Amino acid sequence: MTRDAVALALLVLAFATLVTAHVTLAAGLAARAPRWHAPVALVLPPLAPWWGWRMRMRARTVLWLAAAAAYVALLVFALRG
Repeated sequence: MTRDAVALALLVLAFATLVTAHVTLAAGLAARAPRWHAPVALVLPPLAPWWGWRMRMRARTVLWLAAAAAYVALLVFALRG
């Protein structure tokens, strides 16, 4: 595999992990009061980890933050070429 193919595979994996963590955070927020946090967090992604941390969904929040950091780092790496 070439460097570009590996970078693309890792970028897709990081994005898929971020989307999955985001949806699970929103689902967790929907199961707790106030329920309006879930649809707002879906539209405004930075609110999902904020409210997730406050609602004691620590593992989901840490996964979201790690996936977001990995995605941004890999995106910068891919764009620098």
